[in-house]
Amino acid sequence: MASEKTRPGGRTERTRLAVLQATLDELAERGYAALTVEAVAERAGIHKTTLYRRWRNAEGLVAEALLLGTEQDWKAPDTGTLEGDLACLTRELVHWFTNPAVSALPTASVSAGFQSDQAAAALRVFYADRHERCTEIVARAIDRGEAPGGTDPIDVVRAACAPIFYRLFVSREPVTNDIADAVARSTAIAVKAGAY
Repeated sequence: MASEKTRPGGRTERTRLAVLQATLDELAERGYAALTVEAVAERAGIHKTTLYRRWRNAEGLVAEALLLGTEQDWKAPDTGTLEGDLACLTRELVHWFTNPAVSALPTASVSAGFQSDQAAAALRVFYADRHERCTEIVARAIDRGEAPGGTDPIDVVRAACAPIFYRLFVSREPVTNDIADAVARSTAIAVKAGAY
């Protein structure tokens, strides 16, 4: 019989998820610089020594919490066209980074990546996971004749998302669904022309 320590969904796993969710909540509310193990422990209702023993510090907490996204059942869009799929991706970015109800966490996560090597490494893993899940978008586009064989799916995803991130974090220009759609359209045209 499996012990509670190793059983999926057991007390240890519930504790882990509670702590990591509390970490994300603290990150969204206070930002990386103000996040503490003590505040996470209090929010999660777990003694701080448990957190120190497993994660050592706030940086370790944030790094593991940012990887929770790789455990989600997220699937790449499948609209029937490359442009439609890319528009769904870019509109999703617009939603997560501009909707006040949800934008604090993704924005704080990117900020944490600039302040912590561990957080940056976790973000790379998270986005590598998303890139891998998006490869089917280009595979389908190749099958439909919308992209030449050998098109690099990760370059396509980067090309579609980069202008959104540039506006969000570099030029600080407004980002809308119209811009997301325009970026998706131009990327699809470039893909068909063999740019990737």
